[in-house]
Formats: sequence, structure tokens, C-alpha cells
Amino acid sequence: MRLKFFLRMIFYSLLRRRMRMLIALTAVAVGATIISGMVTVYREVPQQLGREFRAYGANLLIIPANEAATFDTNKISDIREILSGHEIIGAAPFLYERLEINKQYILTGGTNFTELQRVSPYWQIEGAYPAAGGREVLIGAQLAKIFSPYEPSEIIGQEVTISAGEGTAMKKYVVSGIVSTGGKEEEFAFMNLDDLQQIVGKPNQISIAQFSVVAEGDSLKTLEQKISSGVTGIQPQLVQQIANSEFNVLSKLQVLVLLVTAIVLLLTLICVTTTMMAVVTERRKEIGLKKALGAANENIVREFLGEGCLLGAFGGLFGSGLGYLFAQSVSLQVFGRGIYFSVSIAILSIVLSIIVTGVASLIPVRIATAVDPAIVLRGE
Repeated sequence: MRLKFFLRMIFYSLLRRRMRMLIALTAVAVGATIISGMVTVYREVPQQLGREFRAYGANLLIIPANEAATFDTNKISDIREILSGHEIIGAAPFLYERLEINKQYILTGGTNFTELQRVSPYWQIEGAYPAAGGREVLIGAQLAKIFSPYEPSEIIGQEVTISAGEGTAMKKYVVSGIVSTGGKEEEFAFMNLDDLQQIVGKPNQISIAQFSVVAEGDSLKTLEQKISSGVTGIQPQLVQQIANSEFNVLSKLQVLVLLVTAIVLLLTLICVTTTMMAVVTERRKEIGLKKALGAANENIVREFLGEGCLLGAFGGLFGSGLGYLFAQSVSLQVFGRGIYFSVSIAILSIVLSIIVTGVASLIPVRIATAVDPAIVLRGE
């Protein structure tokens, strides 16, 4: 009964000062919205940006161990098993051999073009990727200039002869397209992995495997160690340039999010403090009368802290819902992906709102307890 009466007293006290409390409630709700939204973004950004960084290529390479030239393709399945707890965007195997193409020795890569497009979406193709099962080859932009110096694009659709070297059978392949990357790939030729393995007589052998994995820097290093100890005959290597760039960008962005959240908490604290101080000033006579009737300082403190915490609870409740909508909008607009509602973040927003309003009420509460009933009630 006492608790019910206490809550009822606080609730009606807030209702009597609707405009002031509405301002304070709005400030708390806005603060909780930003906190909830920013914490959600803080949690989601590494994963979302991790996916975006995958457009820049693989961040994990698998090469043969012990100075071997190749390793078995079955190792990729073992590596996928170790990476099963993380999102694998793609895993592109490569076998590199020097083949004779139109009587010129060209470094040629055999790969799975479906996986390659997932791992390296930045490759620009004029024409098309070689079709699976078809005798087609992809020519680098620099190589195309050698085969067709006046108009490189004319090489598309033409036949070229390919063999493993002198004394081996020659096969005819059609150039399906020209690849431009701005890197060494423009000097290579590419064909389906099965075709290259058959030409050079190396079934189920690859030179390197490129993995594109959604994982942060420390997590990626841990995965590297697990692969190294869990799979024999291979050596994992991180693509340091991509991994470090991703880590630096994410770290700075997370610091920015924390800084904005801290500033919002401070502004909310100031707004609620000034509102509560104005309320205490208005209620000086009421406070004096209560103390004259026997109310102790702890009763006054409990009342004002109760009002502040109730304000924080309502503001945090509204703000956590609005914060989720804010974070959802940001994620959809920036990354084109939705996010899930997190109960833990909602609870955190409500708790932080209650703490902030409680702290903001400390100065007004101190002023309230310092009220002298005799002075206030005689009108001075």
C-alpha cells in the first residue's frame, strides 16, 4: 500500500507539471533514442562494414606449406569447417601454370569463376566470364593489347590455341572476355580450374586459395592460428593491407559512436537537471510545508529521485523503440540490410536513462533538502 501510494503521488506530481515534464521526457527520450540507435550501430557496424570490405578482395590466403608448389583441393573443405562459425563470402581456388597460348608462354590461372566473382567483385569484365564446362578463356587487359594491339576488344570471341608446351596436344579455346583490375591480373589468362588441371596433369591440385571472410582483425588472427594448427600441408596468411585498413576504419568509427553517445548523455543530463531545478524552485512552498508537517529529508529525496527515475524509465522505454527504428533506417539506407531488435540494448537504454535522470536529480534534490520551512512559509 505504501509503495502504491508513493508511485501514485509521484505520477500525479509529474502530471501537474505537464509542460516542464514533457520537455524533460522529450530530452530523455531523444537521449535514449540516440543511445539505443548508436549502441545498435556500434554493435552492427563491424559486421555490416565487414561485408562491405569484402568488395575489396580476399582477406585470407591459403598457400602450400613446406615450400610445396601445390596442395590438395580437399583442404578447402577442412578450412570451411573451421570457418563455419563465420560468414564466408567466397572461397576461390587458383592453380597457376605457364601455358603456351598462340605460341606465347603466358602465366595462366585456373579458378572457379562463380567463387571468384564473390571473392573479387571489383574485377571489371568486358565480355563475359568463361562458362562452366565450356572451352573458354578470360584474357587480361594488358595481354589483350599484345594479341590485338590496334583494337584489344576484337580478341573477344576469337579462338586461341592453348597447350602445356612443346610436344603436348594443342586445344582451341574461345576468348570470352577481357579482365581489368589495375593489378597483375591484367597480364594473366584465366580458365576453368578443371580445364587447367587436365591440361597440366595435376588433378585436384591448386596453388592458392583466396577466402573472403566476415571477421574482425583479432578474430581473423585467431582463425589463422586455428587453420594453421588444424589443417596440415597448408599455410594461412592474412592479407594485411585489407585486414589492417578494415581494423583501423572500424576502430575510428566505433570511437566516434562512443563519443557521440557520451555527448548525448551529457546534454540529456544538463537538460533534465535544469528542468528539475526549475521544478524545485516552483515547489519551495510545498517542500517547506511538508517539512513543517514532519517530512524528513530522506522523504523529500526519495520523492524527487522517484520522479526523476520514473521520468527516465518512460523516456528510456520510448527512446529504445525509436532508437531501433533509427538504427534500422541507417542500416537500410547505408548498407541495404535490416537488423534485428535487441532486447539487451533496449534494457541498456532504459537503465542508462534511469541512471542519467537519477544523477541529474541530485543537485535539485540537494536544493530541496536545504529549504528552510520557516523562511519559505512566512513568504521570504
